[in-house]
Amino acid sequence: MRRNLKSIDPTGKQAPWLGVNFWSRTGGPLMWRSYDPSVIDQELRVLADHGLNLTRSFFYWPDLMPTPDALDATMLDRFEDFLDRHAQAGMRTIPTFVVGHMSGENWDPAWRQGRDLYGDVWMVARQAWMARELARRFAPHEAVAGWLVSNEMPIYGDPVGRGNGTTDHTHVSSWAQIVVDSLRAGGATQPVSLGDGAWGVEVTGHDNGFRIREIAPMVDFMGPHVYRMETDQIRQHLNAAYICELLDFTGKPVVLEEFGVTTDFVSEENAAHYYRQVLHNTLLAGATGWIAWNNTDYDHLAGQDPYRHHPFELHFGVTDNTGRPKAPLRELRDFGRVLERIDLPRCRRPDTDVALIVSSYLEEQYPFTVPDDAQLVFETVRQGYVAAREADLPVGLAREKDGLPEGCALYLAPSVKQLTAPTWNRLEELAEGGATCYVSFCAGTHDNQRGPWYAGVDRLFGVRHTLRYGLVHPIEDDTVTLTLTQDLGGLPAGTRLDFRAAGTANSRSFLPVAPDGAEVLATDGHGRPALLRRRVGTGSIVLCTYPVEHMAAASSFVNPEPTHLLYAALARDAGIRQDVTVADPEVLVGELRHADGRRFIWFTSQHDSAVTAKPVLADGLALRDEQGEPLGEVALPPFGVRVLQLTTA
Repeated sequence: MRRNLKSIDPTGKQAPWLGVNFWSRTGGPLMWRSYDPSVIDQELRVLADHGLNLTRSFFYWPDLMPTPDALDATMLDRFEDFLDRHAQAGMRTIPTFVVGHMSGENWDPAWRQGRDLYGDVWMVARQAWMARELARRFAPHEAVAGWLVSNEMPIYGDPVGRGNGTTDHTHVSSWAQIVVDSLRAGGATQPVSLGDGAWGVEVTGHDNGFRIREIAPMVDFMGPHVYRMETDQIRQHLNAAYICELLDFTGKPVVLEEFGVTTDFVSEENAAHYYRQVLHNTLLAGATGWIAWNNTDYDHLAGQDPYRHHPFELHFGVTDNTGRPKAPLRELRDFGRVLERIDLPRCRRPDTDVALIVSSYLEEQYPFTVPDDAQLVFETVRQGYVAAREADLPVGLAREKDGLPEGCALYLAPSVKQLTAPTWNRLEELAEGGATCYVSFCAGTHDNQRGPWYAGVDRLFGVRHTLRYGLVHPIEDDTVTLTLTQDLGGLPAGTRLDFRAAGTANSRSFLPVAPDGAEVLATDGHGRPALLRRRVGTGSIVLCTYPVEHMAAASSFVNPEPTHLLYAALARDAGIRQDVTVADPEVLVGELRHADGRRFIWFTSQHDSAVTAKPVLADGLALRDEQGEPLGEVALPPFGVRVLQLTTA
């Protein structure tokens, strides 16, 4: 299964985008009123000195466009000076122009008067005109790297619904097409995207009108904004990577357009750890550009909205309000050095034999289904992704809506309540062709048509289920213990896997079955079949009767939990070769391959203290450090990352 790692500049002549979202400390969103060229020079210089090559810049719409048919000449002149100073600093910028939302506040040009941004043809025409005129003026400038239409438009365009289902997707797609076409008509040849955050239903499960399948053909890159807060350290570190993986189906370059932390919520030391984890994990997940939020702190703007009522927004900067570099800026610098060392534009992600199935119920709004089902898919697939990374398995996300791909040795369907009937038949076909297809049961989190939406539980899995109508079989133990009854992929018979029980009154339940053609691989603490395998053709279908991924997803500070051991065993049983692994699930292994044959191996620690990893290598391979010296062990500082080269021994 192919996994994307597409660069914005396919020629490789331009360095990967590495930068920050930018408002000058002189005024934040009001910087164009108090524009100070000397301060801009200082702010850009400290960024350039740390290896950054890009900013994302913003117009303030009420000031830029004081009337429906005029752009303020002073603001335009100041922006041109801003571009000149980027060029002098050896940097470029991505202008963003429909800016009506920023840092916890929305604002309008006075003349909007409540008009619909997407559905009102006159209002769309004003935005399109603005786009064309800005492109005519600035597209020829050497410092313009790309264009973004908006900033988090779902929040601005639907402030009541906050982008959750009240906006007509046909209006949004039409608006996007018209504004992007207007940019092009004005002479913009640089890459274009929308600045919407990539929060569409295909990623979040909530339809905000910005459907990625409709938008992707219009834009040149996908730009996720990721600020999720979690209840588990490893989930937190892999969140942005998971979002990047969910965007892989578009075939577009992925630029992590916004991410970051306020040092009001996290210490500076831990902010550095977070940056390091996000940068490296998203690279391994297919991102090829990074724009952190944001360049500076704004302590002296505490009385100015939005900072007055969202004071934590004062301290997202990678520098403080005097220009002093903070720890996250040094992380960006160090990451940039890694990108240069590996020559990222000529690297690729290796193909994978492991497919993690994303149910179409995440994005497809089937009749008489419940929105909670989409959230279940998002969370359980994410936990499956976490477990696969802990098992050092390079998974690809396979969307049911696009059809399951041929050629994988292992297909993982974590804690599934719903797949469509043809997909269940497809899994059986894949197993007949030699694949291992793993499915874990989940009844769903709510009581509407609770149970397995499978195309024949008994036939598919070689069992006889004993479900009772309208009831679940609750998991009453606090710990679910699965004990292997036979060897499985290197795990000997008698191995115990202990899972923390969790879920709702509906989902904290198991599937009671008896084997009817399947063999029992593991039993639970009460002697009931818990893991079963039905041989099909030259492959097999494996059923776990407990929602192990869902239970972990519903738990706080649970990772690592034993699902990674199960996945690793299934992979070995399916004949998948792993050239580099680490037994410690809190040291994640990843790989990129260069066009010249070099193989770069990442070791990413999830430990909050120093640790020494002991890699296990396939026969005939060796690891070498940055100086080419062989290594048998890898020393990692707290939440540290090492990138080594894999060679022949």
